[in-house]
Amino acid sequence: MSLFVIDQEKCLRCGTCAEVCPVKAIAVQEDSVPVPTAWAEQGCINCGHCVAVCPQGVFSLKRMPVSLCPPIEKELIPNEKQLGQFLRSRRSIRAYENKAVERGLIESVINIACYAPSGMNAQPVHWKVIYESSEVVRLKDMVIEWMRCFVKEKHALAKAFNFKRMLTACEAGMDIILRDAPHVIIAHAPKGDPIAQSACTIALTYLELAAKSFSLGTCWAGYLDAGLAYWTPLQHALELPEGHISYGSMMIGYPKYRYHRLPLRNKAKITWR
Repeated sequence: MSLFVIDQEKCLRCGTCAEVCPVKAIAVQEDSVPVPTAWAEQGCINCGHCVAVCPQGVFSLKRMPVSLCPPIEKELIPNEKQLGQFLRSRRSIRAYENKAVERGLIESVINIACYAPSGMNAQPVHWKVIYESSEVVRLKDMVIEWMRCFVKEKHALAKAFNFKRMLTACEAGMDIILRDAPHVIIAHAPKGDPIAQSACTIALTYLELAAKSFSLGTCWAGYLDAGLAYWTPLQHALELPEGHISYGSMMIGYPKYRYHRLPLRNKAKITWR
């Protein structure tokens, strides 16, 4: 099979597939069926734009047959008002029910997050779910240990973020590190991959928004991220694959409380030229 196959009888020869191809792997001559360019096999990034845009649904990539790509259901596309409320009503959840989230539900959220864009469709993101509550607590305790270490060493970060005050709160029984969340999700990728940082951040953002549609709450685990960036014992405890590092982490669980209004935010700071 060549890079792609087209039903020649049904093809409209509109050339849309060629226009949207980000690497120009498709060529269209007047009144002809699209054909691969000379660099198509090496250049194709398997993004599926060509399959998705074909109005007739007659374009199949070698690694992405159109039969496996479901059509977009127009009635499910939210309008401006619906999407606006969905995005503005998202909250960072710091109070969770004492209840585990079904593994299948977490997997469904992650599978949606896999549709997040990445440079050249590299999709470098790997996921690690810290599912067991005992493991979440272990990570929290290690972050606290890291903070104590930095306070003792009089590290600049400890002063900047007032670790002493945070440690006092933790010692009083408050979990301000992982907020008693039942689970934590880590986005990781090979260290040194120039695409990895942005890809993981975007994927976690997709995950955060997808979770809301499943009635789940999330919050970026900033203190855990900081500890992972600065403290080797915590990095080892995560047990990521060789050569991988964490590029972001997120708490997830069922929200303990519901929110009923949209809070205010600063107006956008926009410059035009």
